Amino acid sequence: MPHAEPHRPPAVADRFYPGEPRALRRELERCLVRDVAPVPARMILAPHAGYVYSGALAGRTWSHVHVPERVVLLCPNHTGRGARRSIWPGGQWDTPAGPVPIAADLTDALVRHAGLQPDTAAHLREHAIEVHLPFLRARNPQAEIAAVCLGGLDFAECQAVGVGVAAALRELEAEAPGAAPRVLLAASSDMSHYIRADEAAALDRLALERLLALDPAGLYDTVQRHDISMCGILPATVALVAARELGATRAELVGYTHSGQVTGDTDRVVAYAGAVVQ
Repeated sequence: MPHAEPHRPPAVADRFYPGEPRALRRELERCLVRDVAPVPARMILAPHAGYVYSGALAGRTWSHVHVPERVVLLCPNHTGRGARRSIWPGGQWDTPAGPVPIAADLTDALVRHAGLQPDTAAHLREHAIEVHLPFLRARNPQAEIAAVCLGGLDFAECQAVGVGVAAALRELEAEAPGAAPRVLLAASSDMSHYIRADEAAALDRLALERLLALDPAGLYDTVQRHDISMCGILPATVALVAARELGATRAELVGYTHSGQVTGDTDRVVAYAGAVVQ
C-alpha cells in the first residue's frame, strides 16, 4: 500500500492570523497593497510575527514582487526540533485559505544540491513559514513551494547551503529559460527582539546595511559581532548567498517597523524589516 503524501496542518491559525477563511481574507485585503507595481525579484526578506504586529509590512513586501509559480521559503528553527537543514518532503501545506502544494521537482533539486534533509519534525510546530502562505497564495494561487527550516549553522555551512540552493534553481530555470526568475527565495525573519525601540533601530540598521549591500558574510558577521537578535539570520544569509550566486545586483528596503507602534510600549519591542533583492 503506497504511503500517503504528508499534509502539514496549520499550527498557528487563530493565534498569528485569522483561522476563519472570510476573516483571513479581510485581513489579507488590509495588509496587501495595490499602490505598487510588482517587480521580478530573486529574493525577499519578510517578517513572521502575528499579523497585528507585522502583517502590514509582510503584505507590503509580498505586494512589491511578482510571485512566480515556484517559491523557496526559508525560515529559522524556533522549536529546536528536527534536522538542522530540514526540507518538508512532499504533499502540501494546508491553510484556512486553501492548500499550498509542495513543488516536488524543486524539493528534489534542493535535496540533491544543497544537502537538505527531508524531514517533517522541524516544521510541524514552526510558525515562520506558515504565516507567509496566505500572502503567497493571495498573490499567486498557483504557486508551489519548497519549505526549508534551518538551525545551528555557521557561516561556512550557510555559504555551502546557499551555493547549493543556487545550483538547484539554476538547474530548474535552465529547463525553461526566461528574462525573469522562475523561482523566488523568501527568507522569513524578524529583527531585534525585546529591547528598546531606539536600540533595536540602531542595531538593525547595521544588519540591514549589509543585507542591502548584498554582503552575506558581512550580514552574518555583523549579527554575531553585535549580538543582534535577528532570529532569521540563517535563512537570510543562505538566501542572500544564493541570490548573489544567481546574479542579484541590487536590494531595496520596503520598510522597517516594530511592535511598539501597535502596543505603545517602546521599551521592549520586536522589530521587523521587509526587503526585496533583484
